[in-house]
Amino acid sequence: MGISFWQILVVVLLLVVLFGRGKISSLMGDMAKGIKSFKKGMAEDDSGAAQQNTIDATAEKAAPVETKDKETA
Repeated sequence: MGISFWQILVVVLLLVVLFGRGKISSLMGDMAKGIKSFKKGMAEDDSGAAQQNTIDATAEKAAPVETKDKETA
């Protein structure tokens, strides 16, 4: 037994009555903006990670940095 067309229609009508068409459309617009900014942020993270890998590879080719270990006696 699944969700029927009439049940979905009743839920949609209740949402429209409770929130109004204007409020629902503005919420959908805000959600779309959020999804777009999330995708943009993920794309920037991917390009930033690739750029960081390039920087790391360049640093490895440079002269190694000597570190001194501190030993306590």
